Amino acid sequence: MWTAALGQLEIEIPRPNFETWLRNTSALSVSNGVLTVSTPNAFTAEMLEKRLSASIERAVEKVAREPLEVRFAVSENAMTATEHSYAEEPTDQPGPPVPNRRHTSRFKREFSFETYVAGPSNQLAHAAALQVAESPGSAFNPLYMYSSVGLGKTHLLHAIGHALLKQDLSVMYVSAERFTNEYIRAIRDGKTEEFRSRYRGVDALLVDDIQFITTKPQTQEGFFHTFNELHMSGRQVVISGDLPAEKINLEQRIQSRLSGGLIVDIQPPDFETRYAIIERKALARGCPLPAKVIEVLAAAPVSSVRDLEGGLNRVIAYAQLTRAEVDVELAEKALENIGAKKPIEFPAPEAVIAAVSAHTGVPESSLTGSRRDRRTSAARRMAAFLLREESKLTSTGTGVALGGKDHSSILYAQKKFEEEHAASPDVRRMTAEVRHALR
Repeated sequence: MWTAALGQLEIEIPRPNFETWLRNTSALSVSNGVLTVSTPNAFTAEMLEKRLSASIERAVEKVAREPLEVRFAVSENAMTATEHSYAEEPTDQPGPPVPNRRHTSRFKREFSFETYVAGPSNQLAHAAALQVAESPGSAFNPLYMYSSVGLGKTHLLHAIGHALLKQDLSVMYVSAERFTNEYIRAIRDGKTEEFRSRYRGVDALLVDDIQFITTKPQTQEGFFHTFNELHMSGRQVVISGDLPAEKINLEQRIQSRLSGGLIVDIQPPDFETRYAIIERKALARGCPLPAKVIEVLAAAPVSSVRDLEGGLNRVIAYAQLTRAEVDVELAEKALENIGAKKPIEFPAPEAVIAAVSAHTGVPESSLTGSRRDRRTSAARRMAAFLLREESKLTSTGTGVALGGKDHSSILYAQKKFEEEHAASPDVRRMTAEVRHALR
């Protein structure tokens, strides 16, 4: 019941609220019209009671088909019992380093390379993460991965962590928020030397959600020196964020270090990858689904892998609660609130290229060919940009669509077009016309 209610709440309330207050909760009991929900601490229980209790009780009533009072209780096992946490953090406390100590960062067992579904939208990030895991400190150091929420950055960080621990290396995985809190605590308690030893004594540092420190110049100072020490001594640094490195408001010297490594993006998965993800997660849950049901889930208009899993949870919970067989009708009923019958349709790459050709007068064969005259190059840059923005292709996929152009050429073309778009009203007008035609 609580799993299904969480699926409903994940759609209804703002993502930051869900991630902060509900992700690490679990159901303890249902008795005498009262559903008791476990929270990791008293502060979370208080905030849920004050801010979200009405929304939670509506979602529970919808799932249970009867009104239930929801109460919140702190449980010592709350953090380990819940299966809704997508990024567990290390549990070790700051302290003096022990020689050759394997840092006990806790990695989710299911977040491994074996369970990661690679496709056109994430294959470069996946390949880079594998290479880092195989040759830490020498291949792609630092590695910076960026994407929107819920597309697999944390999964890859955990997968790298698992692989490095198997090599008996010391690994530190930490969110940027936790790094900030520990840094502030070390300064306050006069333990900066212990903090430095702890973070600079590892073989690999994995930092999640670096954008958290963009408004914290003092933390950026501490992070830079930690980063620099590890990098200069040949130890691996892997960082994730929600924007390209140059668009995050980090100190220039941090951005420079990131630019000196490998920067890879993860785009929303295409239909085939979504299908494979759902199929694998359903099998892992012990609930294999018919192909037609997987197609319904894969076509749901959601923007992240996390949302895909939420849809799967809704379908399975709906079937269990209604004691019905999972079929297409049930799946569509369970997903009707998120418009599962109206899949998002991105324009095909061929349609984008044809539209650019029609509006610029440059033949499609020239756009996908090797001509480099000024007019053709300008049109090709527009096509590269729109293939990313409209068709949601990765830089690799864009290169394939444009006749086999290499990854670096595509990134350069897209960046240059962004500059042209910002500077020229004519370019903006033409781009708007092409987008209008595609829609």
